[in-house]
Amino acid sequence: MMMKMMDPMADEAMAKMLTEDYPDNPFLMVTVAEKLSPRAIMEAAMRAELGKELTRPLGSPIVLSPWEKILLNPKQLFQLPYPDYTQVDTKTVIGPTAKRPLQLDIPIMITGMSYGGSLSLLMKMALAKGAAMAGTSTNTGESAVTNEERDAAKYLIGQYHRGGQLSGQEQLSRLDAIEIQLGQGAWGGAVDEPMPANKIGRHLRQAWHLEEGQGNTVYARMPGKQTPQDYINMVNNMKAQYDVPVGVKIAGTDYIEYELAVIAQTQADYIVVDGSEGGTASSNPTLQDNVGLPTFHTLVRTIDWLKENNLRDRFSVIIAGGLTTPGHFLKALALGADAVYIGTIALMAAMQTQVAKTLPQAPPSQMALYTGKMTDKLDVDKAARHLANFLTSCTVEMQLATQAVGKQALKDLERGDLVSIDRDLSEFANIRYAGSHRQSQGDAIRQESRDQSRNQSPEMQLH
Repeated sequence: MMMKMMDPMADEAMAKMLTEDYPDNPFLMVTVAEKLSPRAIMEAAMRAELGKELTRPLGSPIVLSPWEKILLNPKQLFQLPYPDYTQVDTKTVIGPTAKRPLQLDIPIMITGMSYGGSLSLLMKMALAKGAAMAGTSTNTGESAVTNEERDAAKYLIGQYHRGGQLSGQEQLSRLDAIEIQLGQGAWGGAVDEPMPANKIGRHLRQAWHLEEGQGNTVYARMPGKQTPQDYINMVNNMKAQYDVPVGVKIAGTDYIEYELAVIAQTQADYIVVDGSEGGTASSNPTLQDNVGLPTFHTLVRTIDWLKENNLRDRFSVIIAGGLTTPGHFLKALALGADAVYIGTIALMAAMQTQVAKTLPQAPPSQMALYTGKMTDKLDVDKAARHLANFLTSCTVEMQLATQAVGKQALKDLERGDLVSIDRDLSEFANIRYAGSHRQSQGDAIRQESRDQSRNQSPEMQLH
């Protein structure tokens, strides 16, 4: 019956599209969408309805990091592949000079996504369990340490942040690393809007040590900090009090070298740089789409500056922002990162088929976010298992690719293992350009081959 009713309407619309001039032609909306983009039209409608700034969960659709223009360079004859991919070492250490370094089985870490400000307690527990199963860390985000997350996590990094929920000996002493959060890719130097008291549940209020009727605010600066020296002193005081690695997280910007110059005056163990592709639960589209420096450019410039100033060995570097595939992770490691943070892709992997519980009536975010209407539908153990499976799958694929380039460990990857099809990109990142002949580098390649052969055991050379 419905089809019979719709047939005349479809016929009339098609006839108008084929015969009418544009002002009275439904096809006009197609050309408008091509000009404005469907996203711009929909966001304009939301702004017209709400009359306030939008909050777009899970980050920007604009990805400017050119990961697809960079490839790993396999070796087959002049240097042989590593014989057994299962023996490729995947371990990484964050803050190796700390009294209690953070030693992880894999260099893929779960980034900071806060309980309350971003995610539900059930999702935080799932991420912690899944990360523990894979031998890696999870992160409190801009929240506090809850018993539920601490008990589920094997390695828990806590963000000492501008909202003040995670502070004091009782909280900080429960962590495996401390991350002083001064910025993030999706926000830049801006901050969250105050979280009103009526959106803060009893459990979250207790975790954040808030009074009944009290809201929460994350500030642009750490309260009481007025100068860069104040931040330097804060980091050094934190380092003096705790044995675990202490790091600093900032957003990637075109001023990255200036920011690093301040961090270099501290005794921090590691640096987290979050590119503009980084996601969040509540940043607005303007900040997400138009502010900051892409993850790729942020990483290259960070590593280059540290090397140029003989500081690379002083700091572990964790890169974050829009990294989603094993290929992205490998290329980031080859460019110089010690580890990568993942967020949105970890959520999607954890929810896996459970997204069917929300679709098509609502997006999957309604099952993950603290303010979601379907958070109780998440099966924690199933989500943890799927996240662990995702991390395991990524790790095996990374081992296979590392074997192909002739390396024995993920930490041995370097820029010499990369090649680009873009000349400007090759020059910027100081990696091989595929458009140039290798004859001019023949002597260097032959010497590299001889060096590798001398370093291999007789058994290795036979493989």
